[in-house]
Amino acid sequence: MLTDTKIRNLKPKDRPYREKDSHGLYITVAVSGAKTWNQRYYWEKKEKLATHGHYPEMSLLDARQARDRLKQLVKQGVNPKEQSTASATKSQTFKEMFLKWHNSKKDEWSVDYAEDVTQRAKCYLLPFIGNKPIDSITPPEMRELLLKIQERGVLDTLQKVKSIASRVFSFSVGMGTIGVNPVRDLPSDIFKAKPQKNYATITDPKEIGWLLRLLDEHKGSYQVRTALLLAPYLMLRPGELTKLTWKEVDFDARLIRVSEETMKMKKPHLVPMSEQVYRVLQELSYIESGSDYVFPSPRNRRAGITTNSLLGAIRSLGIDKETFTTHGFRHMASTRLNELGFKDDVIERQLSHTDKNKIRAVYNHAEYLEERKEMMQQWSDYLGMLKADALNQP
Repeated sequence: MLTDTKIRNLKPKDRPYREKDSHGLYITVAVSGAKTWNQRYYWEKKEKLATHGHYPEMSLLDARQARDRLKQLVKQGVNPKEQSTASATKSQTFKEMFLKWHNSKKDEWSVDYAEDVTQRAKCYLLPFIGNKPIDSITPPEMRELLLKIQERGVLDTLQKVKSIASRVFSFSVGMGTIGVNPVRDLPSDIFKAKPQKNYATITDPKEIGWLLRLLDEHKGSYQVRTALLLAPYLMLRPGELTKLTWKEVDFDARLIRVSEETMKMKKPHLVPMSEQVYRVLQELSYIESGSDYVFPSPRNRRAGITTNSLLGAIRSLGIDKETFTTHGFRHMASTRLNELGFKDDVIERQLSHTDKNKIRAVYNHAEYLEERKEMMQQWSDYLGMLKADALNQP
């Protein structure tokens, strides 16, 4: 017979194998290391196979209880498979409710975010609780699942998976499928807080000039080189910059109209073009790339370059992660523009930050567009001056 210690010590091999418990119950160890409870039984003189769940989500004791319930059904003349089907019609599984929630929200999300949610669920939730009736999932069960993610040290993932699970359960409460969200009341103190992430940046004017001069030395593809050169001027997030399309570039109005699908905050965003940015984009538009993207991927014209390509370009110039990152352009602009005396509201709106103060958020919706146009031109002129000073240094 099996014990918990023996089960924990079962290691994957180059092919699946089984370890017997008793009365037809055994555990199957997959090549991936997943451990599944199975049971052989006879119905109408034919051997059948039942799957009960995965270890350790289903403990040895739970598996034996499931085995005994199945044996009792057979003894009573009830087909276990029919009983299982009947039970499934009464209670939705977590996976079914996840799909319903996802389908109800995906139109509000970007394609990338919707895919991220699906991938996190597939990795961290569905293999363990996906096939369980959602009304049978308990707070202790969710606590153990989340603590296992924490043990791996991926605290950012922990918070995101916890949020996904909680939102699925809340959706299920709203739909009347369950009465309580088993994640909602888990105390936050049992989980480690995600460390505050500060992106490395440069704010000293002389060092900014050095950085701009160094960016000129990048010898990679024109797509990455141009995106890298424009990044300090546009103040977009790396993912917003790399996904920029030509339909979002309005040369007549001298505005970049970033679509809500691209923006992190899911609201359209305007970036006034300074004279310097306008000239660079005009020259870039003359290149027949056959792509809708301003910075098309050299390998796939139907996609833009990646954020990793920008980061790789910075690293190729000898700039380490403690000195500067791709997000550092935004922090650099925010710091210097504040020190140069521009209004905080104008800066924050240009950075597309959401104001937590609802009254201010409504006011900010006016966009301060004329002030932002002036600020973006002065910012470009300022960067040009710093770069020129750096070039004149011995």
